[in-house]
Amino acid sequence: MKEVTKEVYLKWYEDMLLWRKFEDKLAALYIQQKVRGFLHLYNGQEAVLAGALHAMDLTKDKMITAYRNHVQPIGMGVDPRRVMAELLGKATGTSKGMGGSMHIFSKEHRFYGGHGIVGGQIPVGAGLAFGDKYFNTGGVTMTYFGDGAARQGSLHEAFNMAMLWKLPVVFIVENNGYAMGTSVERTANHTDIWKLGLGYEMPCGPVDGMNPVKVAEAMTEAIERARRGDGPTFLEMKTYRYRGHSMSDAQLYRSKEEVEEYKKIDPITQVLDIIKDKKYASDAEIEAIDQRVKDLVQECVDFAESSPYPELEQLYDVVYAQEDYPFTPHKL
Repeated sequence: MKEVTKEVYLKWYEDMLLWRKFEDKLAALYIQQKVRGFLHLYNGQEAVLAGALHAMDLTKDKMITAYRNHVQPIGMGVDPRRVMAELLGKATGTSKGMGGSMHIFSKEHRFYGGHGIVGGQIPVGAGLAFGDKYFNTGGVTMTYFGDGAARQGSLHEAFNMAMLWKLPVVFIVENNGYAMGTSVERTANHTDIWKLGLGYEMPCGPVDGMNPVKVAEAMTEAIERARRGDGPTFLEMKTYRYRGHSMSDAQLYRSKEEVEEYKKIDPITQVLDIIKDKKYASDAEIEAIDQRVKDLVQECVDFAESSPYPELEQLYDVVYAQEDYPFTPHKL
């Protein structure tokens, strides 16, 4: 694994803090009805992304996930201002304002979505990996899904083919305990989701998803296995979300005390404690990071709010194209 240096810890802290504050702002904008539809926040799960990015090669590796998908593209290199604009439905967004919260996408940065269909991205992730193997790109696809999606039949079909063809894919279930609002204990007769890989003789195992170092270690091993042609790995990231499944979730299935207990192992706090213990940054330097993050989040909001909404004609431009059909001239 690449060494976890002082610079890595400082980057992890700034990145994870940005992701957290970006989404805190989204929650406020949602209450103001500036973000419409659904909004699924990642608060608490940031170490899963931070650790994975440390192990990935962003020049060729891909990522695909479900609808809790705002911060992943930012980590992959997408301009956070465009992500914010997409969430506000503006023409400057990543999908020109037509994807919204659940469908952030950037082919340029190899982030293949946000998918609203539960588990729908699992076979698509295997398909992306098939393309990498067919064209011999050397890339690996990180395919994320939640603990609720682990019950979908498409998972088993994708697992079977991925092992049969030794596809360069890492399957990652982010087990935050409750799926949409039902605990793992109530959805299956087993609670170790990673064991689903055993039926396909797929390398698999649990990972502390609140610790970016542990995530990076597991992801490095899985990515190296895929890159050398030995096929997929299935990892269960044991993590936790501090907010509800979506903004409309009353969270009646858990206690406030349980949430507070998990906040004691907050990934951002864990990294910050190491930075302070090892004297990687002074209090003034940490305050400077905090201010940079605050300023960038505000810049994202200002950019999004000042951007125009899409023109009505855009509906035709992004849905249908036919050269000999003269009635809907295209602008895009």
